[in-house]
Amino acid sequence: MQPVDTSVNDNPILEITHESVHTEHPDNRLFGFVVFLLSESVIFLSFFAAYIVYKTSSLNWLPDGVTGLEIREPAINTVVLVSSSFTIYIAEKFLHKKQLWGFRAFWLLTIAMGSYFLYGQAVEWSGLAFGFGDGVFGGSFYLLTGFHGLHVLTGVLLQLIMLGRSFFPKEYDRGLYGIEATSLFWHFVDVIWIALFTLIYVWQ
Repeated sequence: MQPVDTSVNDNPILEITHESVHTEHPDNRLFGFVVFLLSESVIFLSFFAAYIVYKTSSLNWLPDGVTGLEIREPAINTVVLVSSSFTIYIAEKFLHKKQLWGFRAFWLLTIAMGSYFLYGQAVEWSGLAFGFGDGVFGGSFYLLTGFHGLHVLTGVLLQLIMLGRSFFPKEYDRGLYGIEATSLFWHFVDVIWIALFTLIYVWQ
């Protein structure tokens, strides 16, 4: 009589149970990233609140010789940055369809738009008639726009990393967490800039 093999690997019931154990624990990394963005939102909201309080309570808000901010170029930068939310969304759609050429094209376009925004901000800073130490307005302006610019730079770097990963065979077959997190971060950056643009440039 042949001995009965009772090993785990040959038992289909145990194999199904083993697989179910792994599928019962969903990936919570994206949820953790959302919590991180919420904490970042609190920081920006505290800056916004301080800006409003200082602006409404200061007698001499603008530095001497400054009558206001030029809005034309920042408005163009705003259109470019906000539009990049649509291009990154389209890039994600292409990736979900396994069409890497479309993903890379629109992802690269998003990187270019974010880089253009950073360039526009650098040009604006170089032409301003006030500095970080010129009153509360000067400090608030550079702090808010600089902190946001740092986030834009971080988003561009993350996008470059995700773009590079797309050239590794079957890299995204194991999941799209990096793409989803980067895209979510970029949408967050865009929303924050809309509020920032309204607060600083529109409300003068």
